[in-house]
Amino acid sequence: MSCKKPISVFCILLLSMGAFSQNTLVPDDNFEQALIDLGFDTGPLDDMVLTSNINSIPDLDVQGLNISDLTGIEDFTALEVLNCENNLLSVLDVTNNINLTQLFCSANNISTIDISTLLNLQIFWCSNNLLSTLDVSKNQPLISLVCGNNLLKTLDVSQNINLVVLAFENNEISSIDITNNPKINRLQCGKNRLSSLDISQNPNVTYVSCEHNSITTFDTSNNLVLSTLICYSNLLSELDLSKNTSLIAIDCSNNNLCRLNLKNGNNNFTMANFKLNNFLKCVVVDNPSNTPNTWDPLNYQYYVSSKDLCFNTVPIDLLNDFVGISYTLPPLLYGNYFTESGGLGTPLFSGDVINTSQTIYIYNETVCDSNESNFNILITTDDYFIPKYFTPNNDGNHDLWLVNDFSNQIKKIEIFDRYGKLIKYLQPNVGWNGTFNGKLMETNDYWYVITFNNGEILKGHFSLKR
Repeated sequence: MSCKKPISVFCILLLSMGAFSQNTLVPDDNFEQALIDLGFDTGPLDDMVLTSNINSIPDLDVQGLNISDLTGIEDFTALEVLNCENNLLSVLDVTNNINLTQLFCSANNISTIDISTLLNLQIFWCSNNLLSTLDVSKNQPLISLVCGNNLLKTLDVSQNINLVVLAFENNEISSIDITNNPKINRLQCGKNRLSSLDISQNPNVTYVSCEHNSITTFDTSNNLVLSTLICYSNLLSELDLSKNTSLIAIDCSNNNLCRLNLKNGNNNFTMANFKLNNFLKCVVVDNPSNTPNTWDPLNYQYYVSSKDLCFNTVPIDLLNDFVGISYTLPPLLYGNYFTESGGLGTPLFSGDVINTSQTIYIYNETVCDSNESNFNILITTDDYFIPKYFTPNNDGNHDLWLVNDFSNQIKKIEIFDRYGKLIKYLQPNVGWNGTFNGKLMETNDYWYVITFNNGEILKGHFSLKR
């Protein structure tokens, strides 16, 4: 009997030790096998691991192991770095891992994730998942956020003032405010739905890629250390990079560029691509006669040394003023008819008959610029018409003083200056351009004497305005 007493005490001690031993459930065999391979568990697979073996681990790398369930991660309470990328996770609960500073979970099937308890998180990479929302407002120490290739429609980084890297390409984001992120060095936002991008408050940014958006304007004048700009496939009409002296790579191809200023004092770009800009007729560079032969498109023809030399002329038809009973609008080569300036008012068309006095505008526009001319129609039943003024400045409007003779009653027209000196002798329906002996006449009043075929004489005056 005496020998049984020590054995009973030993059994009680064993039972007591077992009661205080704690296991963590690890139902995913691939996850448990990874822990065995890392020396944190022993075989065989039993869906359990000693909690004491894992609750002090600072770094865990289980990427690319076909893990579909990371249950058990909640007991890795000392974990600072977790890499579970390239697995089959649809759920990832890290709310208990409050010491995490780095979390890498890209290339899974995660649709939601809560990182609000990770107040020390500095690096968070979650690209190539199924995230439709992402709240990083509690993660103020965050310096690197990579969340590309998800289903995000919005992203608020206004609380992440320490961000250095921000990459959210290939989402559905239509606007982003990064004015509260002055430390950003690298920005990747391509393949979204952005119509604008303000980087004026990001003076430290060196790399920007915003390709495949709908951005119409882009100001880089405050980004003096910018070295790479990738902005192809947008809607940019003008791009001025003259302030970006550190820029060595630019791809602004496939936009609507009309003007491009690359004169930054450093035209030895390792890459300069501005092809597929069909309206681009002006590229400002440091030396138009010595541009690198690596630029695309090759053999570009429109290099200039100053933006003042950039002209995008939009052709426009010019028609003379008309005086008569009615007027039929002729066909146009360049432009369309409108009743108001700027392509406004009522559209008119060739063949339309005009029976009321009015000014008609011819308006033409391209993606880059617009141009306009106008002419006046005076509907009258009088036998002749004498204009009261003209403006010979070669703008296509009132450039000639022209007496219209509708019934062939006028024999001759004489023009005198205010001192009675004969300036010009005219036949009816022939205009005067405001010159005498090849010299421009001054702004003033001038007199006319019109002699009719029946001998009657009509005198009067008109104004020349410059």
